[in-house]
Amino acid sequence: MRVYVAGHNGLVGRALIRAIEASPDLEWIGATHSELDLLDGEAVQSFLEQNTPDLILMAAAKVGGIGANYRYPVEFLLDNLTIQNNIMKSAHDVGTKKLVFLGSSCIYPKFCEQPIKEEYLLTGELEPTNDAYAIAKIAGIKLIQSYRREYRHSWISVMPTNLYGPDDNFDPDTSHVLPAMIAKFHKAKLAGEPFVNLWGSGKPRREFLHVDDLANAILMLAMSYNDAIPINIGSGEDLEISELAHMISGIVGYPGEIKWNTEMPDGTPRKLLDISKISALGWQPTIPLAYGIQSVYESYCEGQVAKQ
Repeated sequence: MRVYVAGHNGLVGRALIRAIEASPDLEWIGATHSELDLLDGEAVQSFLEQNTPDLILMAAAKVGGIGANYRYPVEFLLDNLTIQNNIMKSAHDVGTKKLVFLGSSCIYPKFCEQPIKEEYLLTGELEPTNDAYAIAKIAGIKLIQSYRREYRHSWISVMPTNLYGPDDNFDPDTSHVLPAMIAKFHKAKLAGEPFVNLWGSGKPRREFLHVDDLANAILMLAMSYNDAIPINIGSGEDLEISELAHMISGIVGYPGEIKWNTEMPDGTPRKLLDISKISALGWQPTIPLAYGIQSVYESYCEGQVAKQ
């Protein structure tokens, strides 16, 4: 089976490649941004016509943390809508049998009943700091459902929780909370800083999943799941951001104080996905959070050494 991994150089894309290469029945194809601009509909059409994949995994998206989402809502909305529309339209035109669209847990209402079931989508208001990104992802889910209803495609949507892994983005302006903390505590340790400032109150609760667990779940679902209803992928456990901060500072070995800037937004109070549906299909995460963070920190340090 030929699998096109859209966004193969990203955090999720690289994990998908690792999982595909471990399977003897799959081979992957991809294109770098310089080879294929997913914002160019004609280029996407031409690429899929030439390569005719049996399966498309849509891991390509414009992503970022709470700061980037809040500052650049136009780009997060337009770019993601364009990428999604281009890939799905061209996939339909070339007759792609299976397509997996990756959404996000941020699609669910801000004050959602916990844990969050798939049917809670569109039952309340979104978190305003990342509503542009969320609306783009919701539009992608609706487009998947529309292609299923109108053309009988067996395309599906999956909703991952907060992800982390060895190829994460550690940029202070665009990274998500976990890699941002790793970079911040590491630099503070090297500089001997007495304290580290973190956004918000530290009280929101978040769930985290190692990206290799996600990749295995996606491949399993690509072969076994065929329903218009999106399916959650998470760890089934969450913790306060303040607990995460102390866990990461301990792994990094930063001895200083943690201060919270309560003038900055917290975001959604809690986001814990209900994973009963995917659990019933036989999937469970395998990488504990502390172990995963330790491995990510080690790869981050190796990357810092390589840059010197």
